[in-house]
Amino acid sequence: FNSWTGADCCHKWYGVSCDKETRRVADINLRGESEDPIFERAHRTGYMTGYISPAICKLTRLSSITVADWKNISGEIPRCITSLPFLRIIDLIGNRISSTIPSDIGRLHRLTVLNVADNAISGNIPPSLTNLRSLMHLDIRNNQISGPIPKDFGRLPMLSRALLSGNKISGPIPDSISRIYRLADLDLSRNQVSGPIPESLGKMAVLSTLNLDMNKLSGPIPASLFNSGISDLNLSRNGLNGNLPDVFGARSYFTVLDLSYNSLKGPIPKSMGLASYIGHLDLSYNHLCGKIPVGSPFDHLEASSFVYNDCLCGKPLKVCAN
Repeated sequence: FNSWTGADCCHKWYGVSCDKETRRVADINLRGESEDPIFERAHRTGYMTGYISPAICKLTRLSSITVADWKNISGEIPRCITSLPFLRIIDLIGNRISSTIPSDIGRLHRLTVLNVADNAISGNIPPSLTNLRSLMHLDIRNNQISGPIPKDFGRLPMLSRALLSGNKISGPIPDSISRIYRLADLDLSRNQVSGPIPESLGKMAVLSTLNLDMNKLSGPIPASLFNSGISDLNLSRNGLNGNLPDVFGARSYFTVLDLSYNSLKGPIPKSMGLASYIGHLDLSYNHLCGKIPVGSPFDHLEASSFVYNDCLCGKPLKVCAN
């Protein structure tokens, strides 16, 4: 950058901040797709090539590194980054970084944010990741990460968002996830996750968004999910079967409830009318049968919410035969 002149990187270097007492670099904050005046004056958006040099590990007081949305930063996450004892934030979203997440990432006991979404990272989720007891935000979406979710994933007590969608993650959903008290947003969509949905997910204290669509999940839908604090529930495009549990009630509040493209059978539960709110509902492409209940929320839904089932009838579909 044009501002990177002279030997004192703490003096008005764009994106570099230093600790006032030690005069050591504490934060690197470089965002590409930014509305920062430095880009507006140059009449361009941020675009940079190259890689993150391992020399960054000489910044022993580094607290945060953000090198985000440059589109063409490649190479790997420097392995030595796990030796930086004060590191709290790693944000490398929106580049072309490849290789793997460092296997000893669990050494970063102060880490609160790990965001490597929208890159080309492969390999497994390192087992040591579950040692990050301060981690609040995990975002590894849209990479090529494979293998299972660690069984002891529930050892992340501060985690509030776990965004793992758009990878090649396989194996079951660990039951231990339900022990993460602060988890509000769990997104495992567009993976190869298999097996049943743990009943315990519906008993989590603050979980409000659960996206499991486009996986290989099987078995019945746990009744606990319909009478919980979850308001955005997407289970579409799986192999879920059995009847829809007739357990809806006043606690059932859904901005989105998408159960399409499964193998669900039986009638639509009458108790669904007792839900305090259902905004978007999609039950299409299943094997449901019977009369669509009347009243809320069914009176504001279109036929597309119910099409391609075995024998559903009633408004907004065709009239039921006597």
